[in-house]
Amino acid sequence: MRPAHLALAVLVAAVWGVNFVVIDIGLDHFPPLLFSALRFLVAALPAVLFVPRPKVALKWVISVGLVLGVAKFGLLFIGIHQGMPAGFSSLVLQIQAVFTALLAITLLGERPSRIRLTGMAIALAGIVVAAVDEGSSGPLGAFALVIAAAAFWGLSNILTRKAAPPDALSWMVWLSLVPPLPLLALSLLFEGPAADLAALRALDWSGAGAVVYVAWISTVFGFGAWGFLLRQYEASAVAPFSLLVPVFGMSSAGLLLGESVSPLRWAAAVLLVGGVAITSTGRRPSRRPDGNHLPPRTRVPSPPAVHGARSPLP
Repeated sequence: MRPAHLALAVLVAAVWGVNFVVIDIGLDHFPPLLFSALRFLVAALPAVLFVPRPKVALKWVISVGLVLGVAKFGLLFIGIHQGMPAGFSSLVLQIQAVFTALLAITLLGERPSRIRLTGMAIALAGIVVAAVDEGSSGPLGAFALVIAAAAFWGLSNILTRKAAPPDALSWMVWLSLVPPLPLLALSLLFEGPAADLAALRALDWSGAGAVVYVAWISTVFGFGAWGFLLRQYEASAVAPFSLLVPVFGMSSAGLLLGESVSPLRWAAAVLLVGGVAITSTGRRPSRRPDGNHLPPRTRVPSPPAVHGARSPLP
């Protein structure tokens, strides 16, 4: 990978890692469901006017928009709002790789290799350690919400694999049109119109900056740069940089939010990151119908959230 592209991959990981801190800041200004709705609304508009519609069936745009945008991000934002540490969330959310693998086995009939099964077991052990740590020092219910968010992220990865969008940026921009109205309706129902109106009336530069960061920098720039890298290199060369996201997430949360990392949490981090790395790379090689391995040049790099090149976007 060229040095400039290497730097870009690290920058995207840093942007996505710091995004968890920005989410925490934004939740000081908005109810979680309203904040999530604003994130997707600003990500979609006005970008949708300049980005061509992805060449996939509308049903995939809607289904992934609901699963990823409404379920996954709604649960994640509520979990952080209820006390799940932002930096720790960036780590725990990576268990989505295991959910993706399990759903691929269940729904797509994939046969995982022994290496991949080992990686899944290691990552799940990390989640157990993380749950023990969080149960002793924080709200276990908020932890469970982030785990549920990771499960929905895994489902969205499977749906994205079926959709096979050719471009990551146009895919993310257009599916961002789906979540705002359902999220706003849920916000009005559960958070109340008074809370929503109060948050919008009290909007200041800090709150507006949080929305702009999570929408334009994390979503539009992040996905645009990630998609550019996937067009330049094989997915296996780009995917490992996603493991830097919790590194930047936890370190930035420590520096900017004062979040501490206990020894038990470090142990969970080692198990989770190591397990996810093995799970993401320990895939069986693709085969032709006659059983022969496909040569490397016949493989098409997958977009983010597909196979090992999923996007770790928070």
